[in-house]
Parts: sequence; C-alpha cells; structure tokens
Amino acid sequence: MSEEILINVTPVETRVAVVENGVLQEVYIERTRSKGIVGNIYQGKVVRVLPGMQAAFVEVGLERTSFIHASDIVALEQEGGEHADIRSKIREGQQLTVQVTKDPMGTKGARLSTRLSVSSRYLVYMPGGSHLGVSHRIDDEDERQRLRGLMEKILRDGDDNEPLVLTDGYILRTAAEGAGEDELRADIAFLRRLWLAVERRMKRDTAPSVIYEDLPLFMRTMRDLVHPGLEKIRIDSRESFQRVDEFAKDYLPEIRSKLEYYPGERPIFDLYSVEDEIQRALGRKVELKSGGYLIIDQTEAMTTIDINTGAFVGHRNLEETIFKTNLEAAAALARQLRLRNLGGIIIIDFIDMKDAEHRRQVLRALERAMEKDYAKTSITGVSELGLVEMTRKRTRESLEHVLCETCHYCHGRGSLKSPETVCYEVFREILREARAYESNSLLVLASQEVVDRLLDEESASVADLEEFIGASIRFQVETMYTQEQFDVVLL
Repeated sequence: MSEEILINVTPVETRVAVVENGVLQEVYIERTRSKGIVGNIYQGKVVRVLPGMQAAFVEVGLERTSFIHASDIVALEQEGGEHADIRSKIREGQQLTVQVTKDPMGTKGARLSTRLSVSSRYLVYMPGGSHLGVSHRIDDEDERQRLRGLMEKILRDGDDNEPLVLTDGYILRTAAEGAGEDELRADIAFLRRLWLAVERRMKRDTAPSVIYEDLPLFMRTMRDLVHPGLEKIRIDSRESFQRVDEFAKDYLPEIRSKLEYYPGERPIFDLYSVEDEIQRALGRKVELKSGGYLIIDQTEAMTTIDINTGAFVGHRNLEETIFKTNLEAAAALARQLRLRNLGGIIIIDFIDMKDAEHRRQVLRALERAMEKDYAKTSITGVSELGLVEMTRKRTRESLEHVLCETCHYCHGRGSLKSPETVCYEVFREILREARAYESNSLLVLASQEVVDRLLDEESASVADLEEFIGASIRFQVETMYTQEQFDVVLL
C-alpha cells in the first residue's frame, strides 16, 4: 500500500490530505480565523457551577464559555469519583488550569479537562498521571512489550541531571513503533523542558489566558500522521516546507528524504482528484462500484447510514446480491467516516440478511475496515433489523460543519414546501384578509414558481376565490423571495 500526504498552505487556510493508493482517505482543514484548539492549555475562571449536572462553565477567553464535567476534574476523582459533589472542589470565581479535549461544535462550547498533557513525536506526557500506556494501534504484542520495557528502564535509570518522576504518566504513540532508547530519551527530555515552561506560565499568568498552544496543522501532521510506511509528503508552500524540513532535521531525520516541495502550476489538491473527492464528501449519496449506494444523513444527535442495492442485480440470487452489496458498503462507509470525520453515535442500516454467517462476515469486514481509523471506535453486533450501532470519538467538527452552514431557505430541514402547498397557504391568507378588511383588489407577492402555479394549474381556484370574496386578485413576482415566502397586500 502506497500512502502520501499532500499539504496545501495559504495565508487564510491550511489543508492536509491523506491519500492511500491514489484514493483520498482523510482531510484536515485549519483556518486562520478559526483554528482548532484541542490540546491547548488555558488559565480559566469558573463562572458558573451546575451541581444538578455535576458540571461547570469556565471562561478561558474563547467566543463561547467552555464546559467541564466532574468526571474530567482530577481532584474530584481522588475524592470519590462520580459520587463526589463538584461544589467540594469547584466554586464560582475560582482560577482553574484546563486543557481542551473537544473543539467548540455548533452552539456548544469547548469541552475541558484538568488532566493536562503535552505531546511529542513518540510520547504523550501526563504530569501526575502514574500510567504507562501503549497506543492501541500498535497491535504487535511483542513490540508493545518491548516499548513498555524500554520506557520502564528509562524511567528507572533517569538521566544525568536527576531521576525521572516515576509518578508521571506516559503514553507511547503509534509513531513510537520501532523507536529505540535514544529516541525515547530525547523525547522525554524535550517534554520535560516543555512542561517546565508550561508550569512557569501557569504560576505567572492570570485567567483568562492561553498557557500553551499546540503546533499549527502542517507541523502537527509531521508529529501525528507520519509513519515508516509513508511514501511521500508534498508541500506547496516554500516557507512551510522549510519549517517542516527544520523540524524533521531535529526530530525526524529518517523522513527528510520523503519531504518534497511542490512548485507545480497545477494545484496540489488536483493531484489524485482530491478537490473533487472533497466536494463529493459533502453530498448525501455515495455510489458503490457495483451499482449500490449509501445515503448518509448527519443530525445533531447521530449519523445514519442507509445501504441500498440500487442498480446492482447480482448474478446468482437475492441473498447473495444483498451480501455482496453489504460487504462493499462496509469498506466504503469506513472510508466515508474518516473522510467526513463523522463522530458520536452512528447507526448503519445494512440490507437485511437472513444468513447468520453473512451477518458475521459483514460485521467482521466493517471491523477490519475501521482498524485504519485513528479515532477510537466501538461497534455492536448486527441486530435482527440489520442495524449496527457504533460510536466514533469526536474531537473536532465534521467536514460538513467546517465547510458548510445551515441553509438560509430551509433552515436545516433539507426540504422546502412545494409550490402547491404555498398556493393553498396564499388562498387561506387571502380569505383572512378579505374577512378582516374591505377591499376591491388584493395583490399577492410571491416567488416565480408560486406565481406560475397560481396563474396556471390553480387559475380556476383563483377565479372561484375572486367570486367568493368579491374582489380581484393580482400577482407579482418578487425575485428576492424564497419559494416559501409570500405577502398579501390590500390595494
């Protein structure tokens, strides 16, 4: 499998595309005016405590007040976990050092935690965490044990200056696979220096203020997405390429040969049709090669995915056709979840399969396809209705929410009243006006589609209404009106 990363940098926006075998798998977008803040550490001020919800609102200097739950407050865990009263450790006006775990989404503020951590290439450092973990994406048990043993040895030995703090926690990231002792020691030393700087600012700065900001997207890409199997990293900004090259020289010398400045006249996202794939990822319908298709609907509560055979008629029998469509859909929807960055509760409506073995194979195909996903996922079995419930960890906005806004015409419904429906609403409004006021003539202002219908299919109904109210009715097209808008004016 060949994998490339394409990085498109402009003054207003940075975009990163992960391409496997020529097919777009993931896209990350960061805009200068609305940068992602997950990982940022703030000195915050508690503005409201909600004991009934075991939560509090914290002002950290963002547009919306941020939110922290009792389960994310370390001091409460030590006092009694979820049964401890949040008011025993949190009060209004209190200064609190917090880290963002979820970006603001929709009308919701950022989600916070007092469990602080900072990241490097191979490690996540958690002061006071007393936990040594290994990324679940490193699935080779021998490698997991090797890394764990290496870290335990380094922490026991300490360094030349002082012993390392054994009570602090570390997580070995996916990128640590194959790393040696010297690389891990260098990362630990870097994280200790970084944390000392953070601690100095925590003591010095008052709320609300930023204590620590994570790297910009193109630098985080080097830290989080680069792995030994990566073939090439192309960057279309010379300045960003030079910064990445300097970063790689210090921390990732083995990938410098894979870095490439892309000066081509053709936009970098036109390679592998990335731009077209992004546009397709904003649509509801996803075509399958067999002729079947998926329908993806994203709501505030959950995402639903419906699978249909469409034009696929198969070659043997109906059950085999359904099985083949579901297998293809399992792989396609796993890619769509990554590409669209859909999170939270996801309900998948596979086409109903009678054969229990077929259901098992489809579920296994979905699990295998989701193994490539960086986000944490949990999948249930196939129900009798053919539904699969799953969750996917959501830490940032979906692609649709980043690139789109709610339709001003339908206000998010996804549909408009038909011209016929609006015509009948017009008739009812005319009757109201005629009963309330005396007039010989009325003017209806409406959209082109509604006026056309009133003058054509509904012309007989208009004539009957004129006779009934004893007044003439005129119509005027208002080009700025939506299909649902109209006014009835007395003349």
